[in-house]
Amino acid sequence: MNWRKSFYIAAFLLATTTQTFAQDNLINALKNNASDKSKEGFVFTEVINLGNTSIKDQGSSGTCWSYSGNSYLESEMIRMGKQPVEISQIFTAYYTYLEKAKTYVKLHGDQAQGEGGQLHDVLTIYRKYGAVPREVYTGLREGQTRNNFSEMSNILHGMNENIVKNKKLTPTWQNAVKGVMNAYIGTPPESFQYKGKTYTPRTWADQVIGINPDDYVGISSFNEHAYYKPFVLLIPDNWSYESFYNVKMNELTEIIDNALQNGYTVAWATDVSEKFFSWKNGVAFVPEKEIEKMSQQEVADMFNGPKAEAKITEDLRQAAFDNYSTTDDHGMHIVGMVKDQKGKEYYIVKNSWGESNDYKGYMYVTKEYVKYKTISLLVHKNAIQKEIRNKLGV
Repeated sequence: MNWRKSFYIAAFLLATTTQTFAQDNLINALKNNASDKSKEGFVFTEVINLGNTSIKDQGSSGTCWSYSGNSYLESEMIRMGKQPVEISQIFTAYYTYLEKAKTYVKLHGDQAQGEGGQLHDVLTIYRKYGAVPREVYTGLREGQTRNNFSEMSNILHGMNENIVKNKKLTPTWQNAVKGVMNAYIGTPPESFQYKGKTYTPRTWADQVIGINPDDYVGISSFNEHAYYKPFVLLIPDNWSYESFYNVKMNELTEIIDNALQNGYTVAWATDVSEKFFSWKNGVAFVPEKEIEKMSQQEVADMFNGPKAEAKITEDLRQAAFDNYSTTDDHGMHIVGMVKDQKGKEYYIVKNSWGESNDYKGYMYVTKEYVKYKTISLLVHKNAIQKEIRNKLGV
């Protein structure tokens, strides 16, 4: 038997923790969060709608952070006057998983594994490895139309655990990790043709995308940390222990507003595992009345048009994070703003779950929801108003 095949099978059989289909489970958990006349109940008027590329479907893979982060870079290309191109989300994921494996091994296995990542991982991989267009690297094998990482993740998980258990690293362990990914999602190209010219991932990133990764900053808000100072956000998918600048809660939406008004979109990491987040209806808000105190009819009508909304405070936000009510579930891309028929503002949010909802893949999310459930923002530093930027020192 081929030794590589034997090794992969052994790693799979030795996996002690089964990776769940996290993204599929999340979507399935949200399917009942819907009302039957939601779209008829809302009248949205567009206020700002910035350039963005087509809706994508991440399939059965926990790569929302890569889809949303690369969508954000595509919008940055549009903002800079460039012709946008779909950037390979799976190229970013491939090298993120390699870097995560390195960190896992260095920490003797004392770190979460899995398919998740952070928005800044897109910039980290761009800086170290470059980028490629999706047309030259999709991560799809013959016959596949959607990504499915479940089996690959199980094997990588078991392999990484056993590499650590061996206590003595071989010189080729990273090649074994790459070998599993190569088998499931293909080998990333070292050079390729694009519009009649030969590129490497490095030259394509620099010459075609052309962003400076040092121009972007991560923003968050938790009152347990000093404001306007960087802090390490302690969530499982922040595997690289990156720091985020801490601002006041209301400044989260002020920064988003300023960005949109000046032509910048915003990448958004958030919690979507809430009864008041409806993927099907494409609406998320924070109801004034607690869901546990609603009647069955009130729950059924929750998304049938505008409803009274709770007022979020910094203490509520911090408490929700501390008691695991707010979790780091999902990454999306804020591309604009609308108002409903009562004048309330919502952000236009681009998702990566295909076009199966009421708004063909987009959502409308209130500012109170963003204040309450945001994990972090990724934004160009020039999109932040000068007063806050000076406080941050960026």
